[in-house]
Amino acid sequence: MTVTIGVHSSNPSLYYLSRLDFLAEELAPLGESGVFHHYTDGTRTGALLAEGTIDLGGTGSTPPVTAQAAGHDLVYTAVSAPRPDHGALLVLANGPVTGVTGLKGGTVVLGIGSWQTHLLAKALHAEGLSYAEDVRPVRPAAGSDPAAQLRAGEIAGWIAQGAELAAALRTGDFRVLVRTGDVITDRSVFFARRDFAEGRPEVVAAITAALARADAWVAANPAGAAAIAAADLGGSAEDWQAALTALPWRLEPATASFVAEQQEAADIFHGVGFIDRTITVADAHLPALEAPVAAALAKAV
Repeated sequence: MTVTIGVHSSNPSLYYLSRLDFLAEELAPLGESGVFHHYTDGTRTGALLAEGTIDLGGTGSTPPVTAQAAGHDLVYTAVSAPRPDHGALLVLANGPVTGVTGLKGGTVVLGIGSWQTHLLAKALHAEGLSYAEDVRPVRPAAGSDPAAQLRAGEIAGWIAQGAELAAALRTGDFRVLVRTGDVITDRSVFFARRDFAEGRPEVVAAITAALARADAWVAANPAGAAAIAAADLGGSAEDWQAALTALPWRLEPATASFVAEQQEAADIFHGVGFIDRTITVADAHLPALEAPVAAALAKAV
């Protein structure tokens, strides 16, 4: 049979897996083959799983929460180690915002629906502020330059990640107001349709092993990986290499401790109205997957 894996550039493990041969090598002994479905918006992953377009995908921590709240029946398959330096909430280096409370009443540019929503919501919550009421979260407009907007004082803050974060910090114009790792674990998260995960756990394990091998390749070849991203996605190879070397490139099974992290996020999202109902994240946890995934990861690395 053929397994379809969702790929978008915001998930680095999947991005590089789609450019290497590891998936075919891991699936072949099972008599399986794999294809990649490319799309641009990671927040659509839950819907793509629900409609059967893909069998497995990956995002940051927020999209599976919103997908579960939308009624999509998903199962977590694996997660990355925490990514403390993957992103940051930036403000103008010599600007008026000196703490999180200084964002009140201001506009923050971020990837709404991504892990960035979790970061901003939790950082505000810790200061007694509301994501829904005390700031104006907006998505980057097409063709806009959040760095220029921040320099001009048009926005109060900007959550940046990856190469764009490295490029922004290199200018010296911006200051890190909130380091991601000081607020959330910011894991890369992989999840699948329940019928696929429950019916074909050996295939899920093989896909996870392929992801681990892709991660190991990037960790061992950061310059080559950076060159691929710069040529394909834009930006400089220097900034991409800085971004890639900041990532842990290590996967883990989805365990009860991870579920607890996600539940905290889901509760905050419901409290501020980002999702319209409470959810039980444990419903998306399949403990039977932990052992085969752990064994596949041990063998892969």
